[in-house]
Amino acid sequence: MPENKTTMKKTLGLTGVTVNAMALIAPGAFLWITFQVQASNTGGASDMWTGILAALTVAFLTAISFSQLARKYPEAGAGGSYYFAEKAFLDREKASHKRFARIAKFVTGWAAHLFYWVYPGVMVAMMATLVAYILSQFGVAISIPVEILIAVAFSILVGFIAVRGITGSTNVAIVINVIQLVSLVGFSVLAILFRLNNPLHVAHWAYPSAASILIPHDLPSMLFQSTIAILILVGFESSTSLAGEALNPRRDIPRGVILSLTIQGLFAYLFEYFAANFAVSSKLVYVASDGTRLTGMAAAAASGAPIGDLTRLIGNAMLGGNGFALMVLIAITVALAVLGTTLAAMNTAVRISFAMAQDNEMPGPLGALHQKHATPHVAVWILVAVSAVIGSVGVLNVTALTGVTLASNIGTFALYALICFLTFVTFAGTKEFSGVKHAIIPFLGLAGNVGMLAAVVLIGLATPGVSRDATVIALGMTLGWGIISGFYLVLNSRKSGRAIIPSIAMMERVSSTSK
Repeated sequence: MPENKTTMKKTLGLTGVTVNAMALIAPGAFLWITFQVQASNTGGASDMWTGILAALTVAFLTAISFSQLARKYPEAGAGGSYYFAEKAFLDREKASHKRFARIAKFVTGWAAHLFYWVYPGVMVAMMATLVAYILSQFGVAISIPVEILIAVAFSILVGFIAVRGITGSTNVAIVINVIQLVSLVGFSVLAILFRLNNPLHVAHWAYPSAASILIPHDLPSMLFQSTIAILILVGFESSTSLAGEALNPRRDIPRGVILSLTIQGLFAYLFEYFAANFAVSSKLVYVASDGTRLTGMAAAAASGAPIGDLTRLIGNAMLGGNGFALMVLIAITVALAVLGTTLAAMNTAVRISFAMAQDNEMPGPLGALHQKHATPHVAVWILVAVSAVIGSVGVLNVTALTGVTLASNIGTFALYALICFLTFVTFAGTKEFSGVKHAIIPFLGLAGNVGMLAAVVLIGLATPGVSRDATVIALGMTLGWGIISGFYLVLNSRKSGRAIIPSIAMMERVSSTSK
């Protein structure tokens, strides 16, 4: 590739790093947009909150690993996890270890792409579904072809913002984070008061008591719920791909990783999901197209926006019949949050692609920077097209949406498991090594992520209905991506003359030459 003199601009402090990661996690939006997916999984809705807690525990273990690597390698730039994987092996003393640097970074980078390049498409589908729901509340019926057009248009809109640079994205993220936290926490307080003030008999509630929400009911159900719940928590690590634009990456990137997950996961989602589950009762009604009347969790599983229906119900009961206005207000804030989430996901995805293209591990055009905005603009527009396609598939039905969601989550678990393992590889045998931070925590994180990855496949395939069909879709996407990545690795290696795993003798010659 010709020399690219345009470089990324350093503009982000701790606030910028943190809010960009928070925007990807979306402080509350996923309560609205994923509640149906979680409620629709056979036998698993009763463990929704405990599944989130399990996913959050694994996420924190992984976040600590990410923060340790970010502190050690502040020069990672846009590479993030991809850069960490290479350095974990290159910094070892023995040639027998160094030889695995290329395959480690390649596998890590392509796993990251399964996560980051599918994720924006999931958000595009959810935005189109949300817009269709809002319009339906005003009596405007939206057909599937129109939802697909909405998905395409939204993907293009996000692309225009992403091309203009991370500073504009940060300003959008700050506003969205504040609005979302205020609106969803307000909804949660109303939901709890609705339950406490409602005279319904205990048998009419989806959960007979507050304690029943917090206690696991079935281990397989809880594990499968956690594999879906990871979608609402991922994003804390996205700040590691912003090191090239951070003013003080050694200090702020590790802090941003932990802060974003703490604010969004620990304080926002655990509280909001508890409140929503606490308020679901037989008063939540959905009438199917064939006239079937569903209530409670069954209604939540069938509705395109169960939190919207619940908000309307609660608003009518608690705010003098103003449920419709409350629902529309919160729906608008959710739409803003989905915009911020999609934007943050796209920013992260293209920066990892940029780093890999600069390293000749992905097609060269992905490494091109915009002359004015210093953003990977070619990668942005390619991702816009990919997101439009995935989003168009996701709006077809809840099975398709769950399938693409699980495909993204498979990439997430694979990436997170690799990072936990690489943390141990990086620090083992060094003066910096800590038994807790660099061995116990990473191995617990590794076990948790591998366990969730296994749960996606084993429990998903064993559960009839939406879960099994969606798992088949996710595995098909994962297999297809694996074949493409393997083909590219072999072809690119032959073309460049680089060995996928060099011999020890070759690595020793390279090492002696560099000295």
